[in-house]
Amino acid sequence: MANKKKVFVSFDYENDKHYKYLLEAWHANDDFDFVFNDKTPTEINSVNIGRIKAGLTLKIKEATHTLVIAGKEANKEHKDRGLIGYRNWINFEVAQSIEHGNCLAVVRLERGNSLPEEVFNGKYALVEGYTEDNIISALNRAPQN
Repeated sequence: MANKKKVFVSFDYENDKHYKYLLEAWHANDDFDFVFNDKTPTEINSVNIGRIKAGLTLKIKEATHTLVIAGKEANKEHKDRGLIGYRNWINFEVAQSIEHGNCLAVVRLERGNSLPEEVFNGKYALVEGYTEDNIISALNRAPQN
């Protein structure tokens, strides 16, 4: 069995959380060759942007890889973008991942989806389509930042 990668999963919670749940199901099922050590935080129950940023940054620092799920809303402006300091939380997470030297893997759910703009500030492996094989490939090919 492959070594478990310490993976932080960056995704749009409102629209794409079911993809994160699918990762967890693959990991739990012995019939799948998908193994990872999930470093994604449970939902941070706070309205304090600083506290949320600190919690996310801690989990990103614990990870060796960041898997970005690029859905339709991955680059949409968040209402608190001024306080976040980035277009949205995904872009914040990607920027922190690059800053901390994580290997970056991006799975674009559909060809027409734009990638989070911060992805272009680092090195990354990109795959199109959400399949177990694609995700394993992206994580294995993801370059370190």
